[in-house]
Amino acid sequence: MSFEWPQMLWLLLAVPGLVLAYLWLQRRRKRVALRFASLGVVREALGRSPGWRRHLPPVLLLFAIAALIVAAARPGARVTLPSDHRTIVLAIDVSLSMRAADIEPTRLAAAQAAAKTFVQAQPPEVRVALVSFAGSAAVVQAPTRNRDDLVAAIERLELQRHTAIGSGILASLATLFPEQAEDLTAANVSAAAGRGIELGRSLDAAPPAPEKKAFTPVPAGSHKSAAIILLTDGRRTTGPDPIDSARMAAERGVRIYTVGFGTAEGAPVSFDGWSVYMRFDEEALKAIADVTKATYFHAQSAADLVKVYEGLNAQYVFEHIHTEISALFAAAAAVLATLAAALSVLWFQRIA
Repeated sequence: MSFEWPQMLWLLLAVPGLVLAYLWLQRRRKRVALRFASLGVVREALGRSPGWRRHLPPVLLLFAIAALIVAAARPGARVTLPSDHRTIVLAIDVSLSMRAADIEPTRLAAAQAAAKTFVQAQPPEVRVALVSFAGSAAVVQAPTRNRDDLVAAIERLELQRHTAIGSGILASLATLFPEQAEDLTAANVSAAAGRGIELGRSLDAAPPAPEKKAFTPVPAGSHKSAAIILLTDGRRTTGPDPIDSARMAAERGVRIYTVGFGTAEGAPVSFDGWSVYMRFDEEALKAIADVTKATYFHAQSAADLVKVYEGLNAQYVFEHIHTEISALFAAAAAVLATLAAALSVLWFQRIA
């Protein structure tokens, strides 16, 4: 807890003085009572002793005064609230292996249907972006709140050769941090030995390039207003190492929730006259999620995939906000003072 006007807290030193003054008044009252010639007269005059009830209203009033002093110092605290400025990047694998039919009708068709359901279920304030990746990665839709544009972008996804999961992660990071796009692209080009990521084109007009800022690593998972959902069925065949790309996401505090497609046995996919069984590298996807402090999910059917999206949608992204809480202390003071007055009137027919 912090205070805007900490000097006001010096007034709390008056609280012990008020306690001493109260004790002095109680002692003086006893001395006055001893002047009576007969203790019986005193008992008759005072009636039944109120005991601890006599002290409760003053104690409550004392706490009310202390609360008002703290409120005057304008205390502030960090509270955790649902973020109003969330951005989620859906990074979808469009490699040829997504043509496999172990998730009906195909892996890609099931992913598209579930992704559209996920997009439509997001609160209006959440921005969603779409990145597709195969041998390279491209931003198909820049972050937007327009659900129709997102659905149209999802429906336009087309299959391509190879699988560069690392490039998909870096393209997603470039979407979340456009001021770092140049550095992220350079890292991808270097790691992929000349295979750069395509930052793609937004369906909206491209905004002016933001001013480049110096990058400072932050704790993994600390970026509470952005996340990447990575959907892939295959292991990396080209591009940068996905774990290295995941570490770059972790350094930016971004969590990558990974979703593995398909069955353990895989399914055959035919291309160029060859038929190949397509499986996925589950351990790599778990590692990506672990590095970024996120979660791995396995979808073996279209119904499983819908459940995965529902689970991700239920995981609200929170942010920490510093806010003034003077009103809480002022309200507590008002309640305590009112209670002290009410008890005094109820027990003694007067305000203590």
